[in-house]
Amino acid sequence: MMLLTHHPSSRLCLLTLLSPPLSSAASISPAEPISQAYSLALYMQKNTSALLRTYLQYQGSPFSDPGFSAPELQLSSLPPATAFFKTWHALDDGEWLSLAQRAFLALTQHLQLVEDDQSDLNPGSPILLAQLGAARLRAQGLLGNMAAITTALGLPIPPEEDTLGLAAFGASAFERKCRGYVVTREYGHWTDRAVRDLALLKAKYSA
Repeated sequence: MMLLTHHPSSRLCLLTLLSPPLSSAASISPAEPISQAYSLALYMQKNTSALLRTYLQYQGSPFSDPGFSAPELQLSSLPPATAFFKTWHALDDGEWLSLAQRAFLALTQHLQLVEDDQSDLNPGSPILLAQLGAARLRAQGLLGNMAAITTALGLPIPPEEDTLGLAAFGASAFERKCRGYVVTREYGHWTDRAVRDLALLKAKYSA
């Protein structure tokens, strides 16, 4: 509090000493945030199958039937993780980071929606709700790590968007179950893609 009473020039000198140079963001090595993001993505990857399995278990037939799979189900508000190899291979670092950040931003919002849906449809499922909440927090963490990588590479961070738009409050229970299935499935697919992409980036910018 004593600093507030000093002469303005003293405060200016103090701020000058404490403030990092304006060009410091560009000089930060991307190796550390890439390594942190890769480690988190690997950890996430170990839990994606369990999340999808638990989700299907609580939804009843046909979701809980052995071997259930519906790859044709998609959500227009959630970008699919699949891509043609030639298209994926042609992406530069900034392009794939932008795509991944948009995807995980959408996933954090969709996972919250699924968590809300399941709180209504399966209120007596603390394990499922806990797994959904943990997945959402990890997706947010990876999103933050990717933002740090983007900053270290001197690239622009994509603006945050409301990917859900108008909420469909009139969706039936079956529609909400389908929506949750797509979200938990794509969460796993995007995590797999993040692990692969971050491994390449880690090798490229290894310290």
